[in-house]
Amino acid sequence: MDEMDEIVGEFLVESYENLDQLDRDLIALEQDPNSRDILASVFRTIHTIKGTCGFLGFEKLELVTHKGESLLSKLRDGVLSLTPARTSALLAMVDAVREMLNSIETTQGEGDGNYDALMATLVALQTENSATDASIATAAPTVASDDPAKSDDQQLLDALDEAASADIGVAQGSDTQAIQEAPQTQLAVESASAASDASSTTTNSSVADSSIRVDVGQLDKLMNLVGELVLARNQVLQLTSNIDDSAFAGTTQRLNTITSELQEGVMKTRMQQIGHVWSKFPRVVRDLSLQLGKNIRVEMEGKDTELDKTILEAIKDPLTHIVRNTVDHGIETPAKRVEAGKPAEGVLTLRAFHESGQVVIEIADDGAGLNIERIKSKAVERSLITAEHAVRITDREAAMLIFLPGFSTAETITNVSGRGVGMDVVKTNIEKIGGSVDVTSESGLGATFKIKIPLTLAIIPALTVSSESQRFAIPQVSLLELVRIDNTQPGKTIEMIHGTPVFRLRGTLLPVLELSEQLKIQPAGALALGTDPTRSETTVVVLQADDRQFGLVVDGVHDTEEIVVKPLGKQFNDARAFSGATIMGDGSVVLILDVMGIAQHASVLGEIGDRHSDSGQSSDTGDVEIQASEPLLIVGVGQGGRIAIRLGEVDRLEQFTIDKIEFSEGKKVVQYRNDVMALTPLGELIGAMPSFEESVNVNVVVVSEGGRSIGLVVDQILDIVNDSIVVHHKSGRHGIIGGCVIQGKVTDLLDINAVIGSFDPLFLAAASQPSGVLS
Repeated sequence: MDEMDEIVGEFLVESYENLDQLDRDLIALEQDPNSRDILASVFRTIHTIKGTCGFLGFEKLELVTHKGESLLSKLRDGVLSLTPARTSALLAMVDAVREMLNSIETTQGEGDGNYDALMATLVALQTENSATDASIATAAPTVASDDPAKSDDQQLLDALDEAASADIGVAQGSDTQAIQEAPQTQLAVESASAASDASSTTTNSSVADSSIRVDVGQLDKLMNLVGELVLARNQVLQLTSNIDDSAFAGTTQRLNTITSELQEGVMKTRMQQIGHVWSKFPRVVRDLSLQLGKNIRVEMEGKDTELDKTILEAIKDPLTHIVRNTVDHGIETPAKRVEAGKPAEGVLTLRAFHESGQVVIEIADDGAGLNIERIKSKAVERSLITAEHAVRITDREAAMLIFLPGFSTAETITNVSGRGVGMDVVKTNIEKIGGSVDVTSESGLGATFKIKIPLTLAIIPALTVSSESQRFAIPQVSLLELVRIDNTQPGKTIEMIHGTPVFRLRGTLLPVLELSEQLKIQPAGALALGTDPTRSETTVVVLQADDRQFGLVVDGVHDTEEIVVKPLGKQFNDARAFSGATIMGDGSVVLILDVMGIAQHASVLGEIGDRHSDSGQSSDTGDVEIQASEPLLIVGVGQGGRIAIRLGEVDRLEQFTIDKIEFSEGKKVVQYRNDVMALTPLGELIGAMPSFEESVNVNVVVVSEGGRSIGLVVDQILDIVNDSIVVHHKSGRHGIIGGCVIQGKVTDLLDINAVIGSFDPLFLAAASQPSGVLS
């Protein structure tokens, strides 16, 4: 009995694999109906399942696959041609076989399903240009109009069933007779199948002989043991550093090498190509397309990109949901596409590639793109945001609203979408495995979902740092560089701009956070970052969170090593600064920092997310408020005037003493970076008329383009903030777009192109060149 159970188990595993292959082959066959190789492959697969289930006594399963095999035989021999109706019937047969296999796995029986209608359809479709085919056109629309709740495929199958019963006389209970109706044909089918199988014996046997199936649980156990071995290896390596014994050191090094190779080998056994997950999507897209009346082609790039099986399982459902949403909401019907000047057939592209130690998955379509205004109005309608916030947020933030819980733009609830459940779960599940998801859209051209996920979750390289005598691990995938700042060098230190610490790193302003402050482990009375005179140098770890960079100040940097990630318990669900823990070589437990969580908590990321800073406020409805997303430089000009400049338009902030200012061709200039930079008072350009000669130091906002720089002289550098820009009234003043309220104060938004153009029109000409991009 145990031996029989083992045979059935092997049959189920092999049959499930064959059914997945059948799904792929039938979709490919529909695209290329004349492919003899694909037809032969489909026939062999069905024949294999039918033969084995007959041996094991699964009569109903054998009967259904026999009907499908008979139809495939005529298709393979060229007697019949493949049509959408025949493809749908064969796919329905695959679903029926999968249903019976599931029942066999759970109840050891084939289940109570009745497949008479399906088998009658498969028989009816074996006749070319018969009365049955003629009745398809008349029966199918009738069924569709009588029962709109059924899918197009089911309506067609029902219609074919009625036609077959009326014209051919196929009745319930005639299945045994159908098997015996053409013994000679069946013999030919068996002979052809045997010959076809024999022709591929060499290939199949070589594959079978070179591979074995291993239970996933066994691989997980092996991976856990390797993880413990890595921890022990790290402990031994730490001991070796304190022992002066060459023989022991050599043995330790050998252990290190073997452990690394074993770890790499075990991890490879867990790696699977992403194509295993993608293989189901052509069938999903085809079925939804038929149901929605659309014509969509699936293209795949990077199917051989490998991921850990655990991560593949975690992203399977999120990817499926995004694909379904794209088919439902993204790609238009053929009529609308033609009206918009597009091909009637839409394209859904799946793309995977490696980038910065991570795997990037893109799901792109050439549909209509996201309707930003509709998204905003729906979010307001569902009380996810307030009407005021909807006006303030950018298009990118509005697009990210689709990931909020309860959001949906569907007018009606269907079996495809409309319940407002899904996209928020997609984002949550992806973030659980250390990934991120983003969406970009262009009206009329389509949308792209971009998912970044780690290669594996088990063992990762990490940098160990310390703060206030405590050690922490930073995943290397988020690490860009290390910077050591000499606080004794003027102009090369961390600057405080009205309480906001920044560092000028190669011409860009880098927001800086202190790890001890973020984790609230600072001693009482600690000085703010950048104001402690006792610090002779500062160590900054430059990190990447999503598409933003920021610096994290630490007390010390230790070593880089591979760490085994241990998940934190449920008690630590709210500790969003940490993604896990690990055990170091000395046996101590070290927490692993969640770089994304720290960045969002500190408002470094100006985008929508469920992680928000403690200072974030809630709307009147109790929902999370959308926070500001655009970095702005606030400067003072004239008598109490406040000017906001988009930080992306600023190259550097400089300060010169008055004696450094010279004159050339009647203009104020200063020697700057081996060049001569023109200075112009911003107040004069906008009509504020400040007089910077009365000040000892001159504050300059540097704008650079095409190797040229212009300095805008301001009275004060007030602050750098993240805030939304809402222009309450447009200005008639030259160089001012309009008035905004930023930090509770009225602030004028600068039109930097207008003010620079009035001072130096040639500068704008340089900016108009393709290579010109403001940093």
